[in-house]
Amino acid sequence: MKEFICINCPMGCNLIVDDSDLNNIKVTGNTCKRGETYGINEVLHPKRVVTSVIRIDNRKEVLSVKTNDGIPKEKIFEVLDLLKETEAHAPVNIGDVIISDILGTGVSLVATKNIR
Repeated sequence: MKEFICINCPMGCNLIVDDSDLNNIKVTGNTCKRGETYGINEVLHPKRVVTSVIRIDNRKEVLSVKTNDGIPKEKIFEVLDLLKETEAHAPVNIGDVIISDILGTGVSLVATKNIR
């Protein structure tokens, strides 16, 4: 048994996930289908959106970035290490892809700030 607070909507349901049989995971405490899906995914394949900053053109200013979807939780520190070495070049607009398919995850790193 695992307990989670669902983060898919403002309800914040307290989920109880019975993962004693990984072929038949049972989720209770959810008020919608998204909670059930979240609970199952959190047990089988947890993912997180990564938000950070990167350098831009050797300036003191930094560019805020985030992944456009969740990446496998075990790859978070690899992504952060890659971002330490990443630099963007102005101009940059919100939504511009800085790195596509980051670490082979199929997820892109995008800008969350405009830089001129």
